[in-house]
Amino acid sequence: MSALQPEHIRRICGVFPSFSSVSAELWHTAELVAVTPDTPHSVREGHVLQHAMFIVGGSIRVYKISSSGREITLYRVQGGQCCVLMMASIMGDMEYEASVSVETESEVLLIPVPLFKSWMDTVKPFRQFIYRQFVERMTKVTALLEQVAFQPVPCRIAAYLLRHSEHADRLHITHERLAIELGTAREVVSRVLKDFAEKGAIASQRGKITILNRSFLTAMSEPPL
Repeated sequence: MSALQPEHIRRICGVFPSFSSVSAELWHTAELVAVTPDTPHSVREGHVLQHAMFIVGGSIRVYKISSSGREITLYRVQGGQCCVLMMASIMGDMEYEASVSVETESEVLLIPVPLFKSWMDTVKPFRQFIYRQFVERMTKVTALLEQVAFQPVPCRIAAYLLRHSEHADRLHITHERLAIELGTAREVVSRVLKDFAEKGAIASQRGKITILNRSFLTAMSEPPL
């Protein structure tokens, strides 16, 4: 962890342009920390946050775990973004309602909660940025909830495979990881992928899925009327 130097602040403002409106003296307790997937942290469901966190670079996955132990990815937070569930927890003085995993080597701006609330009160562009993040994230989470509630699992799996193979016909992902991304059981994913493979749409190997028939997957990804 390092105290912020002027060059740090300039770099952060390059990633978060709205932070440029924060005067230099208001950065005094903000810090920059580098984390990796192996870095221990306590940001789990029920945690009381002491800092607002903004991702300067890298990728953080935000997820929920059900009472039965099933996991689902809510969204990812990457450079120039923040976790809106964290912001909501801080502004509502509530426990954090999700958990976090660090996916790649990342750089995180830590703003102590009192300082964050002060910026929200006094720095309009900063406040507008937070509210825009809320709107964008809520739209995506609402779409995720609609998919989970109303779309059959084969439809969701086909859509995921298409979405994540736009630049290559091969995905490096396990059945377990795909189940976590979609919030379903690994057994269900394995059964659907086996069916896709038998119909010639994919070839599935350990930790790897190869797309063979995009037209089939496109037809499968269409929600039923």
